[in-house]
Formats: sequence, C-alpha cells, structure tokens
Amino acid sequence: MHPWAAYAAVNAIVFLMYGVDKLRSQRRRMRTRERTMLTAAAVGPFGALAAMRLFRHKTRKTKFLAVPLFVALHIVIIVLLLL
Repeated sequence: MHPWAAYAAVNAIVFLMYGVDKLRSQRRRMRTRERTMLTAAAVGPFGALAAMRLFRHKTRKTKFLAVPLFVALHIVIIVLLLL
C-alpha cells in the first residue's frame, strides 16, 4: 500500500471512529475514551476534524481544541516531506 493511501485510510478510520462515538452518545451506549479519541486525532487529524465539524461532536470540550493544532502540525510535516 502506498504511504499516502495508508495515511488517507487512517484518517478515514478516525473519521468513522468519531462518527460511531457520536452515534453511541445519542443512543446512550458505551463510549470511546477521550484519551483514545485524542490519540487517534494525533495520528489522523484530518479525519477527526472533519468528523467533529460534520457530526458536531466534541466541539465544546476544551481538550479537543488540540485537534486543529494536530492538523497544523501534520500540514507542516507534510510540507517538509514534500520539499
């Protein structure tokens, strides 16, 4: 698998993870730990940020303000890799 395809897959998985957690919260089911979700966001921040915006999930939690910072960090890393 190409590295960029793997990176896209990771972000897609994180997106789905946030979506499933939102669905579970609405149905009052067992939830994913915030620590786990933040760790996943550190690895796949584009998926996490997209899910947060689309599902309006975890947007009021102060801890999750780190997600846009993860996105910025990943953008810097990607730009450096492409140079």
